[in-house]
Amino acid sequence: MSFISTSDLVKFDQNFATDVEAGLSLDPKKLSSKYFYDKKGDELFQAIMRMPEYYLTDCEYSILNRQKADILEAIGPSGFELIELGAGDGYKTKVLLEHFLSREVPFVYRPVDISQNVLEVLRNDLKNRWPDLAVRPLKGDYFAMLERLQSEQGQRKVVLFLGANIGNYTRQEALRFLENLHKQLDPGDQLLIGFDLKKDPSVILNAYNDPAGITAAFNLNLLTRINRELGGHFDLEEFSHWETYQPITGEAKSYLISRKEQEVEIEAIGKTFHFGAWEAIDVELSLKYSPFEIEALARAAGFQVVEHFYDDRSYFLDSLWEVK
Repeated sequence: MSFISTSDLVKFDQNFATDVEAGLSLDPKKLSSKYFYDKKGDELFQAIMRMPEYYLTDCEYSILNRQKADILEAIGPSGFELIELGAGDGYKTKVLLEHFLSREVPFVYRPVDISQNVLEVLRNDLKNRWPDLAVRPLKGDYFAMLERLQSEQGQRKVVLFLGANIGNYTRQEALRFLENLHKQLDPGDQLLIGFDLKKDPSVILNAYNDPAGITAAFNLNLLTRINRELGGHFDLEEFSHWETYQPITGEAKSYLISRKEQEVEIEAIGKTFHFGAWEAIDVELSLKYSPFEIEALARAAGFQVVEHFYDDRSYFLDSLWEVK
């Protein structure tokens, strides 16, 4: 059965198609987790963040809520642009926004996301909640948007990179990402960045392999998106979600496993891909850090650590860094 008509082939996202073709041609196969976030993916991720097993959201929320005054004191009272990379629904950030507004801090909120749907929902919600809040969303790649802001030569920047998103990069990729981020910032600019900390491996595994199957549905939705947007022929019943955690390296990894030997055509790419029985597609990395590793990463990327903010269980850490 075809999922995409010939007339629609000219409309598909070429970057998506190129990345899917490249990833499924690798050995082992790999798909980028950045493509999880279509409209359905956004909805499923919001559901994941509400799961009791997914401790990351509650831990970071508690940090921001209980230590918001300390965070603002560390940032300083002068005006700034608050730039959030990967804004999502702003659930945790709203704690800071409300506090900053209550303290009459002069700032502009600049949420950055690749999902237009996410930005529209967030902007409407914020304007309804706080009509006087200056919200100027930016849709696109993080660095392209930061370069644009740097060229505008406005107020100093306070960048938010919350939710342990840095954990989706390998250690080498994280260093390159942060070095590039450092280049887009000026002396006095700051970065508040979230890290999931190493802990009991069973706690970590439960967060990514919930009994309700929401995480599995989230990962499998990537195949649904390929079917819908690229004319893929993935049978979701023949793939399953699998999660692992390596406590030495701190790597939590998600895979989609082919349950049988099969061929899958993707019409927009014009290729058929072979899957062996129980062959895995690597779809996500969630790297966990120790405080020592975090401080070493900051120094290596050219930042100075200003202050660490922990939750009560030391499961999570939001770290404030500054460009010197």
